[in-house]
Amino acid sequence: MQSSSALPAWRGVLYVAIAATAWGTGGAVATEMYDVAGIGPVAVSFWRFLTGLVLLLVAHTVWRVRRPETVPPLRAMYAANPRRALITGIGMAVAQTAYFAAVQQAGLAVGTVVTLGSGPVLVAVGARLTLGERTGVAGTAAVASGVAGLVLLMGGADGSTGPDPLLGIGYALLSAVGYAGVTLLGRFSGRNSAGGVFESTVPGITVGAICLLPLAMWEGLVPGMDRPAWTLGLIQYLGAVPTALAYILFFIGLRVVRATTASVIALVDPLTAAAIGVLVFGERLNASVLAGTALLLLAVLFLAAREGSGQPRSRRSPDPDRGRERRAPHPSARIEE
Repeated sequence: MQSSSALPAWRGVLYVAIAATAWGTGGAVATEMYDVAGIGPVAVSFWRFLTGLVLLLVAHTVWRVRRPETVPPLRAMYAANPRRALITGIGMAVAQTAYFAAVQQAGLAVGTVVTLGSGPVLVAVGARLTLGERTGVAGTAAVASGVAGLVLLMGGADGSTGPDPLLGIGYALLSAVGYAGVTLLGRFSGRNSAGGVFESTVPGITVGAICLLPLAMWEGLVPGMDRPAWTLGLIQYLGAVPTALAYILFFIGLRVVRATTASVIALVDPLTAAAIGVLVFGERLNASVLAGTALLLLAVLFLAAREGSGQPRSRRSPDPDRGRERRAPHPSARIEE
């Protein structure tokens, strides 16, 4: 894999955007699996993780044969950082399973918008507290806008979106917490060059699959095979595109893209899923839900504005309000910024 030092920032942004687009199709495929295979969200997540893990192990084997000097053996990969693998795996399992449950209860559009709409707010707060990535006034406005949007969504959700929209929104918020944890840990590991992309992805997905197995067995593990080719095709797609491919690209991107920036870019996901939900599944969004969605997206725009202006400003000059620092520039002024 390409090293983080050689990866341009624009390519990292592109990788995260592709990953988010792939995630946006996962909810639609899960919705189809509920009808075709007759299994619940935990079982869908388990088969997604298991299939993705098999594909990643195959890719790891091929890549190691081609470039053994850059790809560690499996034993070393699993032993590299067991604590990170445990936290990442649990975060992945919570994020994906709660998201599928949100889609089942609140519908594809609302479940995805709440999950990924609240994600940037949680990541911005977490990045400030744990990584020292500042959000400033725009970040504060994003938090306020995001909370207001969630209140409107919870107040306006009804049976037109899913059987139990409020429960679905609760699952979506739980998914957002798991997503934020995975994003922050992935950014921390990538920023500190703590292992390669396989070390970030494969052990985490392994832990996630192990965590999900007993719950999936309790829920009903074996999918129905009334349409075997279609069911197996859906499982293969979930493992290949929104899991193996998406997480590999996401963790590569986090090596050069800040956590808050990545969460903003990931809003491609709810836009994709919302469009699929409305156009393919015929879901309807009432005025309150649309207003809440708009406020969540407004929160993202606030964060995007901060991400776009923060780094250039710190390189050029101090804050314009600091007149004396601007008239008498000193290296310590830039450090303070």
